[in-house]
Amino acid sequence: MQDHFKEKSKDWDKGDVQVQGAKIIADAINEKIELTSEMELLDFGVGTGLLGFDIAHRVKKVYGVDTSLSMLEKLKAKNTPELSIETYCQDIIDKPLDRSFDGLVSSMTLHHVEDLKAFFETIYRDISEGGFIAVADLESEDGTFHSDNTGVFHFGFEKDALCKVASEAGFSEVDFQNINTIKKPHRDFGVFLLTAKK
Repeated sequence: MQDHFKEKSKDWDKGDVQVQGAKIIADAINEKIELTSEMELLDFGVGTGLLGFDIAHRVKKVYGVDTSLSMLEKLKAKNTPELSIETYCQDIIDKPLDRSFDGLVSSMTLHHVEDLKAFFETIYRDISEGGFIAVADLESEDGTFHSDNTGVFHFGFEKDALCKVASEAGFSEVDFQNINTIKKPHRDFGVFLLTAKK
């Protein structure tokens, strides 16, 4: 697998957009989903763990999956005996994990997933009955959010189209709401949180 984040990983945790954005997403998830100390969750596109570590305080265990080994190495350096994320470096659509989770969280990763139908079907299979998904990403944009669109398959997402894909995969109570606006010099970009139940 090509690691598109090899250079970006070096300074990822120094970026205000990444750090503050992950905190806003974590707070939005906590407000929308009742997280409990018995839950074992999967953070899809965990990166350096900015979202995962925040969520990990509230649940039994967070497992992180990412295709970027360099990002996962940054995450592992932050693990402590008291708070750690167990990681998998793989594409779970091509090579699904052999276990299930009480829920899935994800921050700004979905636009890197080419086949949305396959993603939601894979996640539906890997989530326990009664479990949830909470996926945050960009609302539909013009392709200028990233300075380099290598590895970007979607310029954000349109509400009705994305909710339809999730519903067709089997999810219910699908909800899509704006939770943040990222202000860049040339324009503003909306961030949504999509939540649903199995």
